[in-house]
Amino acid sequence: MPNRPTVYFIGAGPGDSGLLTLRGAACLGRADVVVYDRLVHTAVLRHARPGAERIDVGRAAPQGTDRDAIAYLLVEKVREGKKVARLKWGDPFIFDDGGEEALFLHEHGIPFEVVPGVPAAVGTPPYAGVAVTYRGGGDTLTLVRGHEDASGKLPRVDWDSLARLDGTIVCYAGPSQLPAMLSTLRDHGRPADEPVALIYNGTLVTQRTIVGTLGSLAEAALPADPHPAIVVVGRVAALREHLRWFDVKPLFGRRVVVTCPREQARELAELLEDQGAQVVLAPTVRLAPVDDYSELDAACADIARFDWVVLPRLSGAEVFLRRMFASGIDFRNLKGVGLCAIGHSAVERFADVGLRVDVARAEFRPDAIIEDLSAGKGLRGRRVLLLQAEGARDNLASELRKAGAEVAEIGAYRTVRIMPGDAGEPDLYKMLLERQVDVITFTSPSTVVEFVDIHGKDAVADVLRTTLVACVGPVTAQAAVALGVMPAIVPEEFTMSAMVAAIVRHMRNPGAPAAG
Repeated sequence: MPNRPTVYFIGAGPGDSGLLTLRGAACLGRADVVVYDRLVHTAVLRHARPGAERIDVGRAAPQGTDRDAIAYLLVEKVREGKKVARLKWGDPFIFDDGGEEALFLHEHGIPFEVVPGVPAAVGTPPYAGVAVTYRGGGDTLTLVRGHEDASGKLPRVDWDSLARLDGTIVCYAGPSQLPAMLSTLRDHGRPADEPVALIYNGTLVTQRTIVGTLGSLAEAALPADPHPAIVVVGRVAALREHLRWFDVKPLFGRRVVVTCPREQARELAELLEDQGAQVVLAPTVRLAPVDDYSELDAACADIARFDWVVLPRLSGAEVFLRRMFASGIDFRNLKGVGLCAIGHSAVERFADVGLRVDVARAEFRPDAIIEDLSAGKGLRGRRVLLLQAEGARDNLASELRKAGAEVAEIGAYRTVRIMPGDAGEPDLYKMLLERQVDVITFTSPSTVVEFVDIHGKDAVADVLRTTLVACVGPVTAQAAVALGVMPAIVPEEFTMSAMVAAIVRHMRNPGAPAAG
Protein backbone atom coordinates (compact mmCIF):
# COMPACT_ATOMS: atom_id res chain seq x y z
CA MET A 1 0.00 0.00 0.00
CA PRO A 2 1.84 3.11 -1.26
CA ASN A 3 0.01 5.50 1.07
CA ARG A 4 0.43 3.54 4.28
CA PRO A 5 1.78 5.43 7.34
CA THR A 6 5.55 5.23 7.48
CA VAL A 7 8.69 7.14 8.52
CA TYR A 8 11.12 8.49 5.95
CA PHE A 9 14.63 9.03 7.32
CA ILE A 10 15.85 11.76 4.97
CA GLY A 11 19.39 13.09 4.78
CA ALA A 12 19.04 16.87 4.36
CA GLY A 13 22.69 17.39 3.44
CA PRO A 14 25.13 19.79 5.09
CA GLY A 15 23.12 23.01 4.62
CA ASP A 16 22.52 24.17 1.06
CA SER A 17 18.91 23.17 0.31
CA GLY A 18 19.92 22.41 -3.28
CA LEU A 19 21.87 19.38 -2.01
CA LEU A 20 18.69 17.58 -0.93
CA THR A 21 18.23 14.59 -3.24
CA LEU A 22 15.27 14.30 -5.60
CA ARG A 23 14.04 11.29 -3.64
CA GLY A 24 14.41 13.23 -0.39
CA ALA A 25 12.37 16.14 -1.76
CA ALA A 26 9.64 13.78 -3.00
CA CYS A 27 9.32 12.00 0.35
CA LEU A 28 9.41 15.29 2.25
CA GLY A 29 6.66 16.65 0.03
CA ARG A 30 4.28 13.80 0.81
CA ALA A 31 4.80 13.75 4.60
CA ASP A 32 2.06 14.83 7.03
CA VAL A 33 4.59 15.50 9.81
CA VAL A 34 8.18 16.78 9.51
CA VAL A 35 10.47 16.11 12.48
CA TYR A 36 13.81 17.88 12.06
CA ASP A 37 17.02 18.63 13.95
CA ARG A 38 18.26 22.12 14.67
CA LEU A 39 21.18 21.82 12.23
CA VAL A 40 18.85 21.20 9.28
CA HIS A 41 18.74 24.48 7.37
CA THR A 42 15.22 25.90 7.29
CA ALA A 43 15.42 26.42 3.50
CA VAL A 44 15.09 22.64 3.13
CA LEU A 45 11.62 22.88 4.69
CA ARG A 46 10.33 24.70 1.61
CA HIS A 47 9.98 21.22 0.06
CA ALA A 48 7.52 20.20 2.78
CA ARG A 49 3.84 20.01 1.97
CA PRO A 50 1.93 23.17 2.89
CA GLY A 51 0.02 22.47 6.07
CA ALA A 52 2.33 19.66 7.20
CA GLU A 53 3.00 19.68 10.94
CA ARG A 54 6.59 20.75 11.67
CA ILE A 55 8.37 19.70 14.86
CA ASP A 56 11.82 21.01 15.80
CA VAL A 57 13.47 18.48 18.12
CA GLY A 58 16.57 20.54 18.84
CA ARG A 59 20.22 19.71 18.43
CA ALA A 60 21.34 16.85 16.25
CA ALA A 61 23.02 14.63 18.87
CA PRO A 62 20.63 14.49 21.83
CA GLN A 63 21.23 12.52 25.00
CA GLY A 64 19.77 9.03 25.30
CA THR A 65 16.58 10.12 27.06
CA ASP A 66 15.92 12.77 24.43
CA ARG A 67 16.63 10.26 21.68
CA ASP A 68 14.06 7.87 23.15
CA ALA A 69 11.50 10.66 23.30
CA ILE A 70 12.04 11.42 19.61
CA ALA A 71 11.71 7.75 18.70
CA TYR A 72 8.45 7.46 20.67
CA LEU A 73 7.21 10.61 18.91
CA LEU A 74 7.80 8.97 15.52
CA VAL A 75 5.94 5.86 16.63
CA GLU A 76 3.04 7.92 17.97
CA LYS A 77 2.64 9.92 14.74
CA VAL A 78 2.67 6.81 12.56
CA ARG A 79 0.06 5.14 14.79
CA GLU A 80 -2.09 8.23 14.26
CA GLY A 81 -2.06 7.30 10.57
CA LYS A 82 0.52 9.92 9.55
CA LYS A 83 3.41 9.76 7.11
CA VAL A 84 6.46 11.20 8.88
CA ALA A 85 9.60 12.76 7.42
CA ARG A 86 12.51 12.52 9.86
CA LEU A 87 14.96 15.10 8.52
CA LYS A 88 18.56 14.55 9.55
CA TRP A 89 21.54 16.86 8.98
CA GLY A 90 23.95 15.35 6.46
CA ASP A 91 23.19 11.64 6.12
CA PRO A 92 20.98 9.83 8.66
CA PHE A 93 23.31 6.82 8.98
CA ILE A 94 26.72 8.55 9.01
CA PHE A 95 27.80 9.81 12.44
CA ASP A 96 24.17 10.32 13.37
CA ASP A 97 21.65 8.49 15.51
CA GLY A 98 19.37 7.70 12.57
CA GLY A 99 20.33 4.03 12.83
CA GLU A 100 19.27 3.89 16.49
CA GLU A 101 15.93 5.54 15.74
CA ALA A 102 15.34 3.17 12.80
CA LEU A 103 16.12 0.14 14.98
CA PHE A 104 13.63 1.42 17.58
CA LEU A 105 10.96 1.62 14.86
CA HIS A 106 11.82 -1.90 13.69
CA GLU A 107 11.36 -3.22 17.23
CA HIS A 108 7.92 -1.58 17.38
CA GLY A 109 6.83 -2.88 13.99
CA ILE A 110 6.82 0.57 12.35
CA PRO A 111 7.72 0.63 8.62
CA PHE A 112 10.44 3.04 7.54
CA GLU A 113 12.52 4.04 4.54
CA VAL A 114 16.02 5.55 4.47
CA VAL A 115 16.85 8.27 1.93
CA PRO A 116 20.61 8.89 2.01
CA GLY A 117 21.89 12.43 2.03
CA VAL A 118 25.17 14.22 1.31
CA PRO A 119 27.29 13.69 4.45
CA ALA A 120 28.59 16.95 5.93
CA ALA A 121 32.14 15.62 6.06
CA VAL A 122 32.04 14.91 2.31
CA GLY A 123 29.78 17.69 1.00
CA THR A 124 31.21 20.65 2.92
CA PRO A 125 34.93 20.67 1.93
CA PRO A 126 34.29 21.14 -1.83
CA TYR A 127 32.36 24.36 -1.04
CA ALA A 128 35.55 25.63 0.63
CA GLY A 129 37.76 24.64 -2.30
CA VAL A 130 39.12 21.51 -0.63
CA ALA A 131 39.32 18.22 -2.56
CA VAL A 132 39.47 15.72 0.30
CA THR A 133 41.15 13.16 -1.97
CA TYR A 134 43.79 14.27 -4.44
CA ARG A 135 46.74 12.56 -6.11
CA GLY A 136 49.73 13.24 -3.88
CA GLY A 137 47.53 13.98 -0.90
CA GLY A 138 47.79 10.48 0.54
CA ASP A 139 45.90 7.25 -0.02
CA THR A 140 43.51 7.37 2.93
CA LEU A 141 40.49 9.43 3.88
CA THR A 142 39.54 9.08 7.55
CA LEU A 143 36.26 10.38 8.92
CA VAL A 144 36.36 10.96 12.68
CA ARG A 145 33.24 11.36 14.79
CA GLY A 146 33.09 14.68 16.61
CA HIS A 147 30.60 16.40 18.89
CA GLU A 148 28.83 19.73 18.74
CA ASP A 149 28.32 20.03 22.50
CA ALA A 150 30.40 22.08 24.94
CA SER A 151 32.00 19.15 26.76
CA GLY A 152 35.29 19.31 24.87
CA LYS A 153 35.61 15.52 25.06
CA LEU A 154 37.74 14.00 22.32
CA PRO A 155 36.64 11.09 20.14
CA ARG A 156 37.82 7.70 21.42
CA VAL A 157 40.31 6.80 18.68
CA ASP A 158 43.88 5.56 18.50
CA TRP A 159 45.52 8.96 18.12
CA ASP A 160 48.98 7.52 17.56
CA SER A 161 47.79 5.43 14.62
CA LEU A 162 45.61 8.22 13.27
CA ALA A 163 48.51 10.69 13.34
CA ARG A 164 50.72 8.27 11.39
CA LEU A 165 48.25 7.73 8.52
CA ASP A 166 49.40 9.37 5.31
CA GLY A 167 46.21 10.95 4.09
CA THR A 168 43.36 13.28 4.92
CA ILE A 169 41.44 13.45 8.19
CA VAL A 170 37.98 15.05 8.26
CA CYS A 171 36.15 15.65 11.52
CA TYR A 172 33.10 17.52 12.73
CA ALA A 173 34.11 19.37 15.90
CA GLY A 174 32.39 21.66 18.37
CA PRO A 175 34.08 24.89 19.49
CA SER A 176 35.20 23.42 22.84
CA GLN A 177 36.53 20.25 21.23
CA LEU A 178 38.42 21.80 18.33
CA PRO A 179 41.59 23.15 20.03
CA ALA A 180 42.15 19.90 21.93
CA MET A 181 41.72 17.85 18.77
CA LEU A 182 44.32 19.86 16.85
CA SER A 183 46.78 19.78 19.75
CA THR A 184 46.32 16.05 20.25
CA LEU A 185 47.03 15.28 16.59
CA ARG A 186 50.20 17.39 16.73
CA ASP A 187 51.32 15.89 20.03
CA HIS A 188 50.90 12.35 18.68
CA GLY A 189 53.22 12.99 15.76
CA ARG A 190 51.22 14.65 13.00
CA PRO A 191 53.52 17.25 11.32
CA ALA A 192 53.05 20.72 12.81
CA ASP A 193 53.32 22.28 9.33
CA GLU A 194 50.49 20.17 7.90
CA PRO A 195 47.79 22.34 6.27
CA VAL A 196 44.43 22.55 8.05
CA ALA A 197 41.11 24.09 6.97
CA LEU A 198 38.32 24.95 9.43
CA ILE A 199 34.96 25.40 7.70
CA TYR A 200 32.07 27.04 9.56
CA ASN A 201 28.48 27.10 8.23
CA GLY A 202 29.59 25.03 5.27
CA THR A 203 27.68 25.23 1.94
CA LEU A 204 25.72 28.28 3.16
CA VAL A 205 26.24 31.90 2.13
CA THR A 206 27.40 32.56 5.70
CA GLN A 207 30.25 30.07 5.22
CA ARG A 208 33.59 31.07 6.72
CA THR A 209 36.87 29.23 6.21
CA ILE A 210 40.10 29.54 8.20
CA VAL A 211 43.27 28.03 6.77
CA GLY A 212 46.53 27.49 8.63
CA THR A 213 48.82 24.74 9.81
CA LEU A 214 48.23 22.18 12.51
CA GLY A 215 50.80 23.91 14.72
CA SER A 216 49.59 27.48 14.16
CA LEU A 217 45.91 26.69 14.64
CA ALA A 218 46.56 24.50 17.69
CA GLU A 219 48.24 27.48 19.34
CA ALA A 220 45.95 30.18 17.95
CA ALA A 221 43.12 31.81 19.82
CA LEU A 222 40.38 30.67 17.43
CA PRO A 223 37.39 32.96 16.87
CA ALA A 224 34.65 32.67 19.48
CA ASP A 225 32.34 31.01 16.96
CA PRO A 226 29.46 29.15 18.60
CA HIS A 227 29.07 26.89 15.57
CA PRO A 228 30.80 23.56 15.06
CA ALA A 229 33.34 23.32 12.25
CA ILE A 230 34.25 20.75 9.63
CA VAL A 231 37.99 20.21 10.16
CA VAL A 232 40.14 19.05 7.25
CA VAL A 233 43.69 18.01 8.15
CA GLY A 234 46.01 17.11 5.29
CA ARG A 235 48.01 18.37 2.34
CA VAL A 236 44.81 18.79 0.31
CA ALA A 237 43.84 21.82 2.45
CA ALA A 238 46.69 23.77 0.80
CA LEU A 239 44.85 23.63 -2.55
CA ARG A 240 42.03 25.87 -1.33
CA GLU A 241 43.32 29.06 -2.96
CA HIS A 242 43.38 27.29 -6.33
CA LEU A 243 40.04 25.47 -6.03
CA ARG A 244 37.81 28.12 -4.43
CA TRP A 245 34.57 28.69 -6.34
CA PHE A 246 31.81 29.24 -3.80
CA ASP A 247 33.02 31.97 -1.48
CA VAL A 248 34.46 34.03 -4.36
CA LYS A 249 31.07 34.59 -6.00
CA PRO A 250 30.50 38.32 -6.53
CA LEU A 251 27.69 38.68 -3.97
CA PHE A 252 29.00 36.14 -1.47
CA GLY A 253 28.15 37.18 2.07
CA ARG A 254 26.02 40.12 0.90
CA ARG A 255 22.56 40.30 2.42
CA VAL A 256 19.91 41.22 -0.16
CA VAL A 257 16.24 41.83 0.69
CA VAL A 258 13.48 40.77 -1.72
CA THR A 259 10.22 42.63 -1.08
CA CYS A 260 7.88 41.11 -3.67
CA PRO A 261 5.32 38.49 -2.58
CA ARG A 262 6.77 35.06 -1.81
CA GLU A 263 4.71 33.56 -4.61
CA GLN A 264 6.60 35.76 -7.09
CA ALA A 265 10.02 35.81 -5.45
CA ARG A 266 11.49 32.53 -6.64
CA GLU A 267 13.16 33.78 -9.85
CA LEU A 268 14.85 36.76 -8.21
CA ALA A 269 15.86 34.81 -5.10
CA GLU A 270 17.47 32.04 -7.14
CA LEU A 271 19.35 34.52 -9.35
CA LEU A 272 20.73 36.29 -6.27
CA GLU A 273 21.67 33.03 -4.56
CA ASP A 274 23.47 31.91 -7.71
CA GLN A 275 25.70 34.95 -7.24
CA GLY A 276 26.35 34.03 -3.61
CA ALA A 277 23.94 36.45 -1.91
CA GLN A 278 22.16 35.73 1.34
CA VAL A 279 18.53 36.38 0.39
CA VAL A 280 16.08 37.72 2.97
CA LEU A 281 12.46 37.30 1.91
CA ALA A 282 10.59 40.26 3.37
CA PRO A 283 7.42 40.64 1.30
CA THR A 284 5.21 43.65 1.82
CA VAL A 285 2.07 41.70 0.92
CA ARG A 286 0.94 38.11 0.60
CA LEU A 287 -1.41 36.89 -2.08
CA ALA A 288 -4.79 35.44 -1.17
CA PRO A 289 -7.71 34.06 -3.19
CA VAL A 290 -10.76 36.19 -3.82
CA ASP A 291 -13.99 35.25 -2.09
CA ASP A 292 -15.92 34.61 -5.30
CA TYR A 293 -14.59 33.41 -8.65
CA SER A 294 -17.97 33.34 -10.41
CA GLU A 295 -17.30 36.51 -12.42
CA LEU A 296 -13.86 35.25 -13.52
CA ASP A 297 -15.22 31.79 -14.33
CA ALA A 298 -17.96 33.33 -16.46
CA ALA A 299 -15.38 35.39 -18.35
CA CYS A 300 -13.22 32.29 -18.90
CA ALA A 301 -16.21 30.32 -20.18
CA ASP A 302 -16.89 33.06 -22.74
CA ILE A 303 -13.21 33.85 -23.38
CA ALA A 304 -13.60 33.90 -27.18
CA ARG A 305 -15.58 37.14 -27.01
CA PHE A 306 -12.51 39.09 -25.86
CA ASP A 307 -9.87 40.53 -28.14
CA TRP A 308 -7.24 40.73 -25.39
CA VAL A 309 -6.50 39.17 -22.02
CA VAL A 310 -4.14 41.42 -20.06
CA LEU A 311 -2.28 40.06 -17.04
CA PRO A 312 -0.07 42.69 -15.38
CA ARG A 313 1.29 40.22 -12.77
CA LEU A 314 2.44 36.60 -12.68
CA SER A 315 -0.22 35.99 -10.01
CA GLY A 316 -2.98 36.92 -12.44
CA ALA A 317 -1.54 34.56 -15.05
CA GLU A 318 -1.45 31.71 -12.52
CA VAL A 319 -5.07 32.26 -11.45
CA PHE A 320 -6.25 32.59 -15.05
CA LEU A 321 -4.68 29.26 -16.01
CA ARG A 322 -6.01 27.54 -12.87
CA ARG A 323 -9.57 28.70 -13.49
CA MET A 324 -9.37 27.65 -17.15
CA PHE A 325 -8.11 24.21 -16.10
CA ALA A 326 -10.65 23.88 -13.27
CA SER A 327 -13.54 24.70 -15.60
CA GLY A 328 -12.33 22.25 -18.26
CA ILE A 329 -12.17 25.01 -20.86
CA ASP A 330 -10.35 24.10 -24.07
CA PHE A 331 -7.36 26.36 -24.64
CA ARG A 332 -8.25 26.30 -28.33
CA ASN A 333 -10.96 28.79 -27.37
CA LEU A 334 -8.12 31.30 -27.05
CA LYS A 335 -7.56 31.24 -30.81
CA GLY A 336 -7.87 34.83 -31.94
CA VAL A 337 -7.60 36.17 -28.37
CA GLY A 338 -4.38 38.08 -27.73
CA LEU A 339 -2.42 37.48 -24.53
CA CYS A 340 -0.53 40.33 -22.88
CA ALA A 341 1.73 39.44 -19.94
CA ILE A 342 4.18 41.45 -17.90
CA GLY A 343 7.43 39.91 -16.76
CA HIS A 344 9.59 37.04 -17.94
CA SER A 345 8.13 34.63 -15.36
CA ALA A 346 4.56 35.15 -16.63
CA VAL A 347 5.65 34.58 -20.23
CA GLU A 348 7.43 31.37 -19.20
CA ARG A 349 4.37 30.19 -17.28
CA PHE A 350 2.22 30.42 -20.43
CA ALA A 351 4.95 28.68 -22.45
CA ASP A 352 4.80 25.80 -19.94
CA VAL A 353 1.26 25.01 -21.11
CA GLY A 354 1.97 25.64 -24.79
CA LEU A 355 0.56 29.16 -25.04
CA ARG A 356 2.40 31.95 -26.81
CA VAL A 357 2.16 35.45 -25.41
CA ASP A 358 1.42 38.04 -28.10
CA VAL A 359 2.58 41.07 -26.12
CA ALA A 360 5.26 40.67 -23.49
CA ARG A 361 6.68 43.58 -21.58
CA ALA A 362 9.42 43.45 -18.97
CA GLU A 363 7.97 46.20 -16.77
CA PHE A 364 4.47 47.41 -15.97
CA ARG A 365 4.05 50.63 -17.99
CA PRO A 366 0.41 51.44 -18.89
CA ASP A 367 1.34 53.77 -21.78
CA ALA A 368 3.59 51.17 -23.39
CA ILE A 369 1.03 48.39 -22.85
CA ILE A 370 -1.69 50.43 -24.58
CA GLU A 371 0.66 51.24 -27.45
CA ASP A 372 1.45 47.55 -27.91
CA LEU A 373 -2.20 46.51 -27.78
CA SER A 374 -3.17 49.19 -30.29
CA ALA A 375 -0.55 48.03 -32.83
CA GLY A 376 -1.37 51.05 -34.98
CA LYS A 377 -5.05 50.07 -35.22
CA GLY A 378 -6.27 51.68 -32.03
CA LEU A 379 -8.35 50.12 -29.25
CA ARG A 380 -11.76 51.62 -29.93
CA GLY A 381 -14.39 48.92 -29.53
CA ARG A 382 -11.85 46.28 -28.61
CA ARG A 383 -12.86 44.06 -25.69
CA VAL A 384 -10.20 43.63 -23.01
CA LEU A 385 -10.25 41.25 -20.02
CA LEU A 386 -7.97 42.75 -17.36
CA LEU A 387 -7.03 40.43 -14.49
CA GLN A 388 -5.18 41.92 -11.54
CA ALA A 389 -5.43 42.34 -7.79
CA GLU A 390 -8.74 43.37 -6.27
CA GLY A 391 -8.73 47.12 -5.81
CA ALA A 392 -5.49 47.59 -7.77
CA ARG A 393 -4.28 51.15 -7.47
CA ASP A 394 -2.73 51.52 -10.93
CA ASN A 395 -4.53 53.39 -13.72
CA LEU A 396 -4.31 50.80 -16.49
CA ALA A 397 -8.07 50.17 -16.63
CA SER A 398 -8.93 53.85 -16.90
CA GLU A 399 -6.24 54.43 -19.55
CA LEU A 400 -7.56 51.51 -21.59
CA ARG A 401 -11.05 52.98 -21.44
CA LYS A 402 -9.73 56.39 -22.48
CA ALA A 403 -8.23 54.68 -25.50
CA GLY A 404 -11.71 53.40 -26.39
CA ALA A 405 -11.49 49.82 -25.15
CA GLU A 406 -14.36 47.99 -23.48
CA VAL A 407 -12.74 46.72 -20.27
CA ALA A 408 -13.90 43.88 -18.05
CA GLU A 409 -11.79 44.49 -14.95
CA ILE A 410 -11.82 41.46 -12.63
CA GLY A 411 -9.96 40.89 -9.39
CA ALA A 412 -8.13 37.56 -9.78
CA TYR A 413 -6.53 37.61 -6.33
CA ARG A 414 -6.25 39.75 -3.22
CA THR A 415 -3.19 41.29 -1.62
CA VAL A 416 -2.99 41.25 2.17
CA ARG A 417 -0.50 43.61 3.74
CA ILE A 418 2.18 41.99 5.93
CA MET A 419 2.86 44.02 9.04
CA PRO A 420 5.99 44.16 11.21
CA GLY A 421 5.78 41.50 13.89
CA ASP A 422 3.64 39.11 11.82
CA ALA A 423 4.53 35.51 12.63
CA GLY A 424 7.40 34.12 10.60
CA GLU A 425 8.39 37.45 9.08
CA PRO A 426 11.82 39.07 9.54
CA ASP A 427 12.11 42.32 11.47
CA LEU A 428 13.22 44.20 8.38
CA TYR A 429 13.12 47.68 9.91
CA LYS A 430 15.42 46.54 12.73
CA MET A 431 17.77 44.94 10.22
CA LEU A 432 17.91 48.17 8.21
CA LEU A 433 18.36 50.27 11.32
CA GLU A 434 21.28 48.09 12.42
CA ARG A 435 22.80 48.17 8.91
CA GLN A 436 22.46 44.42 8.43
CA VAL A 437 21.23 44.81 4.85
CA ASP A 438 23.46 45.51 1.83
CA VAL A 439 20.77 45.83 -0.86
CA ILE A 440 16.99 46.09 -0.86
CA THR A 441 15.16 45.29 -4.11
CA PHE A 442 11.86 46.60 -5.47
CA THR A 443 10.30 44.85 -8.45
CA SER A 444 7.21 47.03 -9.00
CA PRO A 445 5.84 50.42 -7.95
CA SER A 446 3.37 48.67 -5.63
CA THR A 447 6.18 47.06 -3.61
CA VAL A 448 7.66 50.52 -2.99
CA VAL A 449 4.29 52.01 -2.08
CA GLU A 450 3.47 49.19 0.33
CA PHE A 451 6.92 49.33 1.93
CA VAL A 452 6.64 53.08 2.56
CA ASP A 453 3.04 52.81 3.78
CA ILE A 454 4.03 50.09 6.27
CA HIS A 455 7.09 51.81 7.75
CA GLY A 456 6.35 55.50 7.17
CA LYS A 457 7.89 57.88 4.65
CA ASP A 458 10.28 59.65 7.02
CA ALA A 459 11.48 56.44 8.67
CA VAL A 460 12.08 54.77 5.31
CA ALA A 461 14.04 57.73 3.96
CA ASP A 462 16.19 57.64 7.09
CA VAL A 463 17.01 53.91 7.23
CA LEU A 464 17.64 53.60 3.49
CA ARG A 465 20.31 56.30 3.45
CA THR A 466 22.92 53.64 4.23
CA THR A 467 21.39 50.82 2.15
CA LEU A 468 21.65 50.33 -1.59
CA VAL A 469 18.25 50.43 -3.30
CA ALA A 470 17.78 48.46 -6.53
CA CYS A 471 14.70 48.95 -8.74
CA VAL A 472 13.83 46.70 -11.66
CA GLY A 473 13.17 49.58 -14.06
CA PRO A 474 12.48 53.30 -14.46
CA VAL A 475 8.77 53.13 -13.59
CA THR A 476 9.57 51.47 -10.26
CA ALA A 477 12.46 53.90 -9.75
CA GLN A 478 10.15 56.89 -10.40
CA ALA A 479 7.68 55.59 -7.82
CA ALA A 480 10.54 55.24 -5.35
CA VAL A 481 11.87 58.76 -5.92
CA ALA A 482 8.37 60.19 -5.53
CA LEU A 483 8.28 58.65 -2.06
CA GLY A 484 11.72 59.84 -1.04
CA VAL A 485 13.55 56.59 -1.78
CA MET A 486 16.66 57.14 -3.89
CA PRO A 487 17.57 54.11 -6.04
CA ALA A 488 21.27 53.49 -6.63
CA ILE A 489 20.77 50.63 -9.10
CA VAL A 490 18.40 50.67 -12.07
CA PRO A 491 19.20 48.31 -14.97
CA GLU A 492 18.79 49.37 -18.58
CA GLU A 493 16.88 46.18 -19.34
CA PHE A 494 13.82 45.70 -17.14
CA THR A 495 14.27 42.06 -16.08
CA MET A 496 15.20 40.29 -12.86
CA SER A 497 18.41 38.92 -14.37
CA ALA A 498 19.41 42.39 -15.55
CA MET A 499 18.78 43.82 -12.08
CA VAL A 500 20.95 41.14 -10.47
CA ALA A 501 23.68 41.79 -13.04
CA ALA A 502 23.46 45.51 -12.23
CA ILE A 503 23.79 44.78 -8.50
CA VAL A 504 26.89 42.69 -9.21
CA ARG A 505 28.42 45.46 -11.32
CA HIS A 506 27.71 48.03 -8.65
CA MET A 507 29.30 45.90 -5.94
CA ARG A 508 32.40 45.43 -8.09
CA ASN A 509 32.53 49.11 -9.01
CA PRO A 510 30.63 51.24 -6.46
CA GLY A 511 31.37 54.39 -8.46
CA ALA A 512 29.53 53.12 -11.52
CA PRO A 513 26.44 55.03 -12.77
CA ALA A 514 23.12 54.08 -11.21
CA ALA A 515 21.66 52.87 -14.48
CA GLY A 516 22.85 49.61 -15.98
